[in-house]
Amino acid sequence: MNLFKLKTNIHTFKTFRDFSDEFKIGSEDLIVCSESAYKKYIQGDAAEAAIIFPKKYGSGEPTSTVIDKVIKQANTLNYSRVIAVGGGAILDIAKLLVLRDLTTAKAIFNKEMDFHKDKKLVMIPTTCGTGSEVTNISVAEIKELKTKLGVALEELYGDDAVLIPELLQDLPYKYFAFSSIDALVHAMESFVAPKSNRYTKMYAAEAIKLIISGFQKLLDNGKQLTIELLEDFLFASNFAGIAFGNTGTGAVHALSYPVGGNYHLAHGESNYQFLVEVFKRYTEIKPEGKVSELNCYLKELLHCDDNLPYDALAELLSEIWENRNLKSYGMKDEEADIFAEDVIKNQQRLLSNNYVQLSKKELSDIYKKRL
Repeated sequence: MNLFKLKTNIHTFKTFRDFSDEFKIGSEDLIVCSESAYKKYIQGDAAEAAIIFPKKYGSGEPTSTVIDKVIKQANTLNYSRVIAVGGGAILDIAKLLVLRDLTTAKAIFNKEMDFHKDKKLVMIPTTCGTGSEVTNISVAEIKELKTKLGVALEELYGDDAVLIPELLQDLPYKYFAFSSIDALVHAMESFVAPKSNRYTKMYAAEAIKLIISGFQKLLDNGKQLTIELLEDFLFASNFAGIAFGNTGTGAVHALSYPVGGNYHLAHGESNYQFLVEVFKRYTEIKPEGKVSELNCYLKELLHCDDNLPYDALAELLSEIWENRNLKSYGMKDEEADIFAEDVIKNQQRLLSNNYVQLSKKELSDIYKKRL
């Protein structure tokens, strides 16, 4: 029985220039990044590299439309290494560009093609949430289906992940909040997943501790994102990525995809909607086992005397960023059953990682609680 793997080499540097000096960016590199990151951190050290700015084709979460246009541009370029510098959207798009004979996003996410990796991949996150730099998963909104789909392939693992805290200094507070809550979701879902074990729980537990203690420091000292605190959150995201890269994520992510796809919420924002409700439901259905272990750990970190830690957790997270109800985004009552059906139909890859299985009615009830 395989317990754990980490296929990606992990590096850290103080600055992008330090990274560039060691990795020798040149004419055979393709850099995928935002225009603002390129101008501020990259352009002086990457004059010979080809560049793609995915946001030129559309902002927000990755969509099949944007991916198709990025693929079309990449197919005009000659490169042997992809260097991705960005948040989860950019990293998830860049992963796909290491594959040979790319055509469309639909062909990738529906697995209508053969997958062969023929380029190196270097992943540099500029947020503290996705953990995408160490996973083999890419997620996109498929416009034709009005939902998000993920694909997990061995070929999508990065060869190198590079952590550079400097690159998080310009992260707006809203995106810091949602990305760090996203990392917390990754760690908690991994901790209770069927495939979790001593190795994955070690990484997940450290990620949970860093994130919750970091939030507590922010509330105690004011919401000032120092470079030292950003480094903690960056490593917490990476630890959570290592954990869920081995175990998968579950119902929180599955529930979030129809909402994110229909109402265009950021990934961390839509995950935030369901974190507390899913774990309350897990505890109701099967209070013993891994969820009991997690609950005890959360109570210790939150200094919580309640029987369950989830009201205290919700209170802490609401101090970091308000968790709006789903109606405020436009979701209608009748969509609870529709979205639950969508989850059952399209998200079995995620539902198989649940702590306990949830029925269509139970999924619908969670949506209704968040309305």
